[in-house]
Amino acid sequence: MSKRRIYSKEFKMESVQLSYKSSKSVKEIASELGIPYSVLCKWRSVYNNEKPEDRFRGHGKVKPSERKYIELEKELSELKEEREILKKAFAIFSTNPNRNIIS
Repeated sequence: MSKRRIYSKEFKMESVQLSYKSSKSVKEIASELGIPYSVLCKWRSVYNNEKPEDRFRGHGKVKPSERKYIELEKELSELKEEREILKKAFAIFSTNPNRNIIS
């Protein structure tokens, strides 16, 4: 089983820029850099299709818009849970209205 290599954002950016500036083929550049051809092709795709601030974000790093969405989803989940607890509490205390809550 081969171990997956992790490349820095700078290395990816420089590799992609080199692949565009050089007169060599992408396959030759990938070989010289010691990376698989398919990896360099993927990096080129990301470089062309993403906004500059979103390129090569790394593991676990989300876009600001995605971060806000995740936070809102978490808050919604917590509020739903709290609502369910309040519903159960209301049902318990409303079943016996003559019950003295404070003794």
